[in-house]
Amino acid sequence: MIDIGANLAHETFAHDLDHVLTQAWDAGVQAIVVTGSCMASSRRALLLAQAHPGRLYATAGLHPHHAAEWSPTCAANLGELGAHEQVVSLGECGLDYFRDLAPRRAQRTAFVAQLELAVALRKPVFLHQRDAHTDFVAVLREFRSALSAVCVHCFTDTAEAAQDYLALDCHIGITGWICDERRGTHLLEVVRDIPAARLLVETDAPYLLPRNLPRALRPVDGRRNEPRFLPWVVAKIADARGESADLVASQTARNARAFFALA
Repeated sequence: MIDIGANLAHETFAHDLDHVLTQAWDAGVQAIVVTGSCMASSRRALLLAQAHPGRLYATAGLHPHHAAEWSPTCAANLGELGAHEQVVSLGECGLDYFRDLAPRRAQRTAFVAQLELAVALRKPVFLHQRDAHTDFVAVLREFRSALSAVCVHCFTDTAEAAQDYLALDCHIGITGWICDERRGTHLLEVVRDIPAARLLVETDAPYLLPRNLPRALRPVDGRRNEPRFLPWVVAKIADARGESADLVASQTARNARAFFALA
């Protein structure tokens, strides 16, 4: 398995990251792409990737929550980070109208600028979209022909939105949201229609702890997700698709290696 999105630069992992990684490898995770969502976390993600070659890789980007921070200096810094070989994708970037933590105009400005940077660097993009599909897909359509690979990560939207992204030759990342019986049951149908070659899996740790975890495995705080819990996301996807967990694990790992050009 390859976890294509884990926020290991998050402060909750500062005290026990080595243990978290050991448990992930023991659980069958082969590699992890560490998400950069602001300048600080993007720098930290790169440092982690450099410290764990062949196991950890990094993205570099500005999440829409931080879009108001976009500036020429930010653009230059992201360009410098993105040039490193351990940074395998630009992002996390996109639009989030659910929380609106940055003005929507600022979100669109930062999103477009990061897509332009990805085109210039010839790197894949790792995208975030929540409650913003109409604007998001309009921007994506404008840039898609110039971009290389595209992943709409942590997909939680409708079947219609998924088909829009698949029509644009995007990959789709599925998280533990699919394990949530309160709000993720629609993904059980969505995931059946994602072509095997376009499916990717992720934890989005420390967020979205899979709710199908056995009680004995639940973290002490009851909340922090970790890459070692990726098998429960894979199992839920496999059950929904009528496939074996081994098949989903191996197929999505191949997809991730091809998407991010991992060694």
